[in-house]
Amino acid sequence: MIDSSKFPLALVMIQPPAMPGSYLNNGESFESISNYVMNEAKMIVDMGFDGFILQNMHDGPIAQQAKPETIAFMTALANRIKSLYPNKVLGILVNWDGVASLAVAAGSHADFVRVEHLYTGVSVDLTGFMQGQCADILTFKKRIQSHIPIYADVQEVNANYLCPNPKPQSAKSVVKSAFADGIFMSGKDAEESLALVKETKKLLPNTPIFLGGGATGDNICELLKYYDGVSVATWIKNGDMRNPIDPKRAEYFLSECKKAQEWRNLNMNRGV
Repeated sequence: MIDSSKFPLALVMIQPPAMPGSYLNNGESFESISNYVMNEAKMIVDMGFDGFILQNMHDGPIAQQAKPETIAFMTALANRIKSLYPNKVLGILVNWDGVASLAVAAGSHADFVRVEHLYTGVSVDLTGFMQGQCADILTFKKRIQSHIPIYADVQEVNANYLCPNPKPQSAKSVVKSAFADGIFMSGKDAEESLALVKETKKLLPNTPIFLGGGATGDNICELLKYYDGVSVATWIKNGDMRNPIDPKRAEYFLSECKKAQEWRNLNMNRGV
């Protein structure tokens, strides 16, 4: 579970190399991949981030139903991370299967699930149509008696949605009608992201809203005055998610996050 008193949260995406079973895996063993993930997790903790989101970003090609081996490997990685860093926030994102994500989260005592493609609606992707999974996810959640929060992306910027409503209205539907516990939301740039979160907060004042993408060291301070958390990867890895974390960029990013936290604390004390 996520402690909302610690908002805004600065989380880093941990994206392992392509795992066995993926077309893109060229023989690298799971043991080697696991060691890579643990080294990155340690670096993230040592730098002072609040936690991680584990995502099999580099498996491919991606379908909406995860393979059994993917679920097994992700659960093993998540368990290892959580056992080493029990006090850090751990989110789970299995491409692009929200039911599998919840299974991994339940098996590893993770703190939340991120459903990026798709919680509600329909989109067109490389493998064809992708369908909203909210009903299947919630049915599974009830069946296993899980209380892990579901954080759903609202029209993720890289997806091709059919008949989309304006994002703030879609966010309200995701929470009020599809029962997500929180949302990820971002625009095409920082200016649009700020406008979206301000409008959505009016509709969902008590719902956590995390920034799903577009964070940089230069814009994160202003964004986290309104967003309750951020998942970052590309910017602190010098523009490529396959790169290692750049310590200098990470340090600057965290210093700007701290400024946003101080701003929020000051304004909350003033009752703003």
